Amino acid sequence: MTRSWWGWGNVEDAVEGAELRALLDRVRALVPGDPTGHEPPAVASLGIPAPRVTAPAALAALCSADPADRAAHAHGKAFRDVVRNLEGDLRHVPDLVARPRHERDVTDLLDWCGREGVAVIPYGGGSSVVGGVEPRCDGHRAVVTVDLERLDRVLEVDTTSRAARIQAGVLGPHLENQLRPHGLTLRHFPQSFEFSTLGGWLATRAGGHYATLYTHIDDLVESMRVVTPSGISASRRLPGSGAGPSPDRLFLGSEGTLGIITEAWMRLRERPRRRAGASVRFDDFAAAVAATRAIAQSGLNPANCRLLDATEALLNAGVSVGGGVLVLGFESADHPVHRDLERALELCRDHGGQPSAGSPAASGAAHDGGPGDGAGDPAAQTWRSAFLRMPYQRDALARHSVIAETFETACTWDTFETLHRAVTEAARQAMREVTGPGLVTCRFTHVYPDGPAPYFGVYAPGRWGGMVAQWDHIKAAVSEAIETSGGTITHHHAVGRDHRPWYDRQRPGPFAAALAGAKTALDPAGILNPGVLLPER
Repeated sequence: MTRSWWGWGNVEDAVEGAELRALLDRVRALVPGDPTGHEPPAVASLGIPAPRVTAPAALAALCSADPADRAAHAHGKAFRDVVRNLEGDLRHVPDLVARPRHERDVTDLLDWCGREGVAVIPYGGGSSVVGGVEPRCDGHRAVVTVDLERLDRVLEVDTTSRAARIQAGVLGPHLENQLRPHGLTLRHFPQSFEFSTLGGWLATRAGGHYATLYTHIDDLVESMRVVTPSGISASRRLPGSGAGPSPDRLFLGSEGTLGIITEAWMRLRERPRRRAGASVRFDDFAAAVAATRAIAQSGLNPANCRLLDATEALLNAGVSVGGGVLVLGFESADHPVHRDLERALELCRDHGGQPSAGSPAASGAAHDGGPGDGAGDPAAQTWRSAFLRMPYQRDALARHSVIAETFETACTWDTFETLHRAVTEAARQAMREVTGPGLVTCRFTHVYPDGPAPYFGVYAPGRWGGMVAQWDHIKAAVSEAIETSGGTITHHHAVGRDHRPWYDRQRPGPFAAALAGAKTALDPAGILNPGVLLPER
């Protein structure tokens, strides 16, 4: 397979042929305009400048100055990143891409960059959608992107404690393949699973497969090892500890600004053998929200509890419904789960929900599926397939001048109705101002006893050459609505550079001062991912 330099995933998996025609037909029916296709430019045509720095002889073998390599590491995978790539707009490109072979190489790279005033950007799998890996570092003489793809092994497995010591550069599929012979799994499946790394999940506090209970990667961490310019931080393996503030919590979500995560001990579980799932239709969205809240507060803890509003259900699950569709799934390696599903369906019926015809009540089949599983339910399986294809479809739409992007948040149940109304209206008004009429969809990706994580989608006609500005206008309006309605600027997409203005307002002042102090202590030269979380020094 060949990784796309400009867009999501593999070139061979791009949306083409009948899939592309069907996608464009759906878009034409819902979004005004007649989209025209554009081809991505050749890397040789981009005019990428020569590197501004040369690695010392001891590190030269680790560093690539290849223009295609540098172009592929210049942006993340947000809509605005893809559009800029398609338009040949690569204003910020790393001077070198370094691929350390082991932890000592990471230390040597940081030492050299610290001495020379060169910024360092940890890359992970590069799936950032918030400008988290983009080398916008004007205060530094050069930028080196550090790609840990060679640190991709499961080093130890403790089957007694059900944990594994794992290098941070491992991609999701390779991680699971190494755990499979032990009958264990991390069971963390973000949408970016195939093209994101353990280190990236930890650095951004990623949300994964579980819609309830173990929703964030934080809950699966036993200990971490982090290389900083001031030394190595290695926490102790413990199931829990009350010994002061947690050292792991300092680095979880630090987005490469405090150190480079090189490995971690992660809590594992047996692979599920029992599964049960169903989808439930609602005529009223408010009733669907109430049913979802009842399940989230019931203690049933379904692995999958994803609510799609009517537009989302039609677009991505092929279901026409008045209020929405709730996709439910339970799984266990130990005990039957069909009674849990039955109780969840009772709660849905209490709020007017109707399980889909032909939706199986239970399944005993082992299955390693991801976020959209409904144990064979047709609507759930259609949604799962669409979920996995969404990034590729978004790229295809971007090539045809259609704005298709998402934003997410989390809020308490008592504020959801107000936030939903404010965000939806802000998005629609912003689209009216810069694109004309468009669509706004909403789904819940994760739910907690005290609130949901709403995930909004926007579809609007774009203007080739102006889509970045159009999207930025919509994104700013939505971000303002989220912040003023009491939501978080991000539930699991991280802060990066793009969310910084709203993150600065969300975090408490004393905490901001403490974070800046930690940055100074751990990264005195200010070389690590400048401009992310904190202003560039």
